[in-house]
Amino acid sequence: MDNPLRLGIAGLGTVGGGLIKIVQQQAETLASRAGREIVITAVSARDQNKARGVNLSTYVWVDDARDLATRDDVDVVVELVGGSEGVAKELVEAALKNG
Repeated sequence: MDNPLRLGIAGLGTVGGGLIKIVQQQAETLASRAGREIVITAVSARDQNKARGVNLSTYVWVDDARDLATRDDVDVVVELVGGSEGVAKELVEAALKNG
């Protein structure tokens, strides 16, 4: 499928890791339902070296989650950091500003 929907995921805890597993394991079903492929292109979390039980090697690691909002290879930012202040708020504001 052409023109995949490219995700940037901020926050790789239980929910973020679960989202990655779903996208990896259910890629065909998701593409069929969405009408186009859904791919993860970039990820971000506080600790790059933390064991998460999911393969992150094919994704670009972004040290500062806020940078996901301005990447050319991210169409949708998925904010799973949590909280209403700090990085979570700044990431959402930047994503909305950048369309």
